[in-house]
Amino acid sequence: MNNWLEDFAYRIEIKWWMFAVAGFTAVLIVLATLSFQAIRVVLTNPVKSLRSE
Repeated sequence: MNNWLEDFAYRIEIKWWMFAVAGFTAVLIVLATLSFQAIRVVLTNPVKSLRSE
């Protein structure tokens, strides 16, 4: 990939920490979403859900 990037006038080096930051950010977003959904489910009243069905 570095050989391909060398053909460009403006180029950057790909470092290992860029992938680590992207992976960590993705995991953080997933955990935040799952936590939000889990808390929302726990706080809902099951009686209201059963009445609406």
